[in-house]
Amino acid sequence: MTIYTLDNLKRSIWALASLFIPILTYGDSRPNIVLIISDDQGWTDYGFMGHPEVQTPHLDRLASQSILFERGYAASPLCRPSLASIATGLFPSKHGATGNDVFGYDNRAARDVAVQKGFHKHSSIIRALVESGYLAHQSGKWWEGSWKDGGFTHGMTHGDPSRKGRHGDEGLVIGREGLEPITNFIDSALSQAKPFFVWYAPFLPHTPHNPPER
Repeated sequence: MTIYTLDNLKRSIWALASLFIPILTYGDSRPNIVLIISDDQGWTDYGFMGHPEVQTPHLDRLASQSILFERGYAASPLCRPSLASIATGLFPSKHGATGNDVFGYDNRAARDVAVQKGFHKHSSIIRALVESGYLAHQSGKWWEGSWKDGGFTHGMTHGDPSRKGRHGDEGLVIGREGLEPITNFIDSALSQAKPFFVWYAPFLPHTPHNPPER
């Protein structure tokens, strides 16, 4: 079994940053937007936040060149509500996704339909950008159906319960098995001289993981 570590996330994020920095002003004058959302990573789990053990040199460098918000708060301690709040700008009580699975796993898909419909009634950063001419790519964690359901123009998650779709399915390989879907998307956006939005929410550094070698 392949073991994935925090290093996978660090390498993936730095690779993405290296790709995006040179092309922020290519073609359309509007900026390209890359949203990087790690999974199960506490706010102290970075070198630039003073963690005594976790080493994140590439992220430290990125942070040193950026505006750092040290008092940001998650809308929920759970994955799905937090992602839905990032997408909509609403509290979970407003967008309706207040937990990961509705009433547990029994009949989850059928019970989840109402939650997804409620979520999709709200405006989102994805739809707003696409409506203004952006291309938008989804990869990684996504609970609200397929990438098409979410308003993306491109993506990886099918969200079909009959094919074990739940919280990202085919999109969860991103970062663990390379970044080719994203790089192909960027190439396509550049060839069209279109601004782009990337939702990169890898299943990292979520388990499985291992401690650094001593």
